[in-house]
Amino acid sequence: MTLNPPSNLDDLFHSAPPRARLGLVVGGSLSQGVLVKLDPGQVPGGVIEDMAVGRYVVVEGRTGKKFFAIVTDIALDSANPDLLKTPPDPADAFTADVYASELAFGTLNIAPMLLLDAQGGGKPAPVKTVPAHFALVYPASEADVNQVFGAEDLQHFHIGAPLDMADVKVNLDLPRFVERSSGVFGKSGTGKSFITRTILAGIIKADAAVNLIFDMHNDYGWSVKNEHSQEFKGLRQIFPDGRVQVITLDPQTSRHRGSKTDGELHIGLDQIEPEDVEMLAGIIGLSEVQVGALYYLRRKLQKNWIVKLLDENDTSEIDQLEDEEKIQKGTLRAIQRKFEQFRPDRLGFLSLCPPPDDTVDYIFNCLNRGIHIVLEFGVYGNSLAAYVLVANYLTRRIHARYVEQKNKAAGQTGQEPRPLVITIEEAHKFLDPEIAGHTIFGAIARELRKYNVTLLIVDQRPSGIEEEVMSQIGTRVTCLLDNEADIKAVFSGVSGAGHLREVLARLDTQQQALILGHAVPMPVVVKTRDYGPDLYAAVGYLEPAAARAHTAAAKRALYGDDDD
Repeated sequence: MTLNPPSNLDDLFHSAPPRARLGLVVGGSLSQGVLVKLDPGQVPGGVIEDMAVGRYVVVEGRTGKKFFAIVTDIALDSANPDLLKTPPDPADAFTADVYASELAFGTLNIAPMLLLDAQGGGKPAPVKTVPAHFALVYPASEADVNQVFGAEDLQHFHIGAPLDMADVKVNLDLPRFVERSSGVFGKSGTGKSFITRTILAGIIKADAAVNLIFDMHNDYGWSVKNEHSQEFKGLRQIFPDGRVQVITLDPQTSRHRGSKTDGELHIGLDQIEPEDVEMLAGIIGLSEVQVGALYYLRRKLQKNWIVKLLDENDTSEIDQLEDEEKIQKGTLRAIQRKFEQFRPDRLGFLSLCPPPDDTVDYIFNCLNRGIHIVLEFGVYGNSLAAYVLVANYLTRRIHARYVEQKNKAAGQTGQEPRPLVITIEEAHKFLDPEIAGHTIFGAIARELRKYNVTLLIVDQRPSGIEEEVMSQIGTRVTCLLDNEADIKAVFSGVSGAGHLREVLARLDTQQQALILGHAVPMPVVVKTRDYGPDLYAAVGYLEPAAARAHTAAAKRALYGDDDD
C-alpha cells in the first residue's frame, strides 16, 4: 500500500489546532434560551468554575448555520438523581473523577443573538430560529467577535473588550450612537463618568457630533482624580487644539483646581423666564398654585420680575399686587422666600444687571463651528437647584436656535446645524415622570434627533426616569445595578431582555458594562478600556516632549536639517 505524502509538509506541521469544543445543544427555545450540555473536561481550565455569564460562544448548526450567542446562566446537573443524595467522598479523587466524567456535568443557558455567515464574510443577521439538537458549541474566537463588531476605524470607536478576551476590541458605531439619545447607567462608584468621558472622547475624535456637557462634578473638562488619587486628563487637555472649551460658573474654584478655562457664564436675573424655573418646583418646593403664579408675576412685573421679588428696598409693585388681591398674600410671600436662593450673593453666576455678552449666542456659535463646550459648575455643582436651572435655561434656548436653523435648512434658506449631543447628569431630575412630558429634555428624548439634538444622560437611578423616555433611549451603557426597579427600567422597551437580567446582575463593581441598543449589533458585556495614556494617544494627544519632537520632525521634513 502506497501512502501519498501531503503536497506541503508545512501544512501538516503548522496547521492551526482545532478549536476546543465546549459541549452540544440538548434543548431550549428562542424565547427562553438554548440549553448546552458541557463536555466533561472540555471547559477551559477543565472545570465549570472557569465559565462566566456574559461570555460569547458560537454554535455550529447541523445545516451549516453559525449562531453567535451569549452565556446567560450556568448550572450543575446530573444523569442520576440519586447523586444528590449520595455524592462521592471528596477525599476519593478517583471516584469523583469517574462521576464527573459520566454522571455529573455542567450546563449553560445561552441566548443566540446573531446568525453569522459560515464563511465569515457576510453581515451578521438577526436570529429567528435555534440550532438543532446536538449542534456543537465552541468558545467564540477573535475572528468571530470582529465579524460581529467590525474593525476599529474613525467611525467605530474601541470601547472595551469581551470578558476574558483582552486582545479583542468591541467597537461603538459612533454615527449610530449620536443618532438617538443614549444613556450611561450604574450605581455610584461604578465608573460612569470615566466611561462617559471615554465615549465623549471618541465622539470628538470622530467628529460624529458636537457636545454640550453640563459638568456637575467637574469630571470632564479638566483633570480629575479617582479614589486612589490617580490623576486623569480632562477633555480639554487631551484635545489641546481648541476643539474643546471650558466655560466656568465658578472662576475661583477653577483657579484653585488649576483648570484652564475659556470663559465665564453669567446669567442676568432679567433673562430668566417662568419656564426656566418651573422644572425646579420639586427641588425648591413650589406648589402647583405657586408655579401658576410665576406666569402672572412675569406678566405684571415684566422682565425684571425676579429682581422686584427680591428687592427689599422698593416693594411698591409687590404691595400693589397684594392690594389688588390678584394673588394671595401667602402665595406671594412663599414665592419670595423660595426665590431667596437666587440672590447673586448666593449664586455668583447670577447678576442683577444684564451681562455684557450673550452667553447663549457665544455657545451656539461655538457649537456651530464644531467647538465642544464643557460647562464647569465648581462649587455650584453641589446645588441641584443651580444645576437644573442652568441646564434648563441654556438647553431651552440652544434647542430653539437648532429648531430655527433646521427649519431654515428645510426651506433651503440656511445650513443644517451640526448634530449636537447634550450631556446631563442626575438625569432623573430632568426626566421625572411628573415633569418629563412638558420639559425640553423630555421633548428632545422623544424627537429622535428631529432637530439634530440628542441627549447623553448619566444617572444612577434609571427607575426615576419616565418609562416612555427610557424606551426611546437608543444605546444603553449599563454598569452594575442592584436595585430591581433600576434593572427593570434599563430594559424598558428592549425585546428579549429576560436573558440579560442575570448578566447585568453579575457585573463587577467597576470597569464592566453591558452595552445594548442602536450603536452595537447585539448586547455585549465588556471590560471597558482604561482611561489613561493609551486612550489619550489613540485620540491623537501627544505628551509635551513628544509633541515638541513631532513638531521638530515635521519642520525637518519640510525645511531640511539646519546644517544643510
